[in-house]
Amino acid sequence: MASGSGAVPAATGTAAGFLDALRAVRSDAELAVVGKRLAPGGPAIGVRMKDLFDAAKAARRTPLEQVEALFADESHEARMGALCIHDSRAEGRLATADDRHGYHEVYPRHLDRITTWDVVDRAAPSVVGGHLLGRSSAPPVDLGRARRPGRPVRGRRPPRRRHGPGGPQRRRHRARARAPRAVERSLDEHAARMPRAAVRTAADELDPDVRARYVGR
Repeated sequence: MASGSGAVPAATGTAAGFLDALRAVRSDAELAVVGKRLAPGGPAIGVRMKDLFDAAKAARRTPLEQVEALFADESHEARMGALCIHDSRAEGRLATADDRHGYHEVYPRHLDRITTWDVVDRAAPSVVGGHLLGRSSAPPVDLGRARRPGRPVRGRRPPRRRHGPGGPQRRRHRARARAPRAVERSLDEHAARMPRAAVRTAADELDPDVRARYVGR
């Protein structure tokens, strides 16, 4: 039952239509690749990342309630796809502050469904970071404390995405430049009450000598 990669069918504006588009380009070979990022036996469709991104761009006008419905699906690509759609919207030049706030609020509502690092990193620059740029750094700390037991983030953290010059990309570069200082201030205030795993993850953004203050050498 391997169909392989190809042109992604046009989105229909519904969660079911988006999933049908992904299944149309699935392959057994990609299922094996995706499975390496999941817990043993973790459900997946088997879609190449480029095809998933293309499907998300085609579905960027999908109503919010239909995008959120994707989080109810057990497959990894459904949840990744939901955040890819919001990522595509948040990066758009026409996205308003209210729009970005709405995309950001999707993340904490479905925190228990975000269980792999590739999904976390897909949401971080635009869906979460785009809204929080210039605001309090407390919400990410609260998200770190809120993770439910038994649903750990799995897989190796992928390399950070690289971007060329451009409007949304410049905003992300500025956010990253400010991130270590914001992380350090947040850890100073909250580290004593945070799970150790969350402290280690946050401290990974810091220089080694600074990181050692929070997690040792």
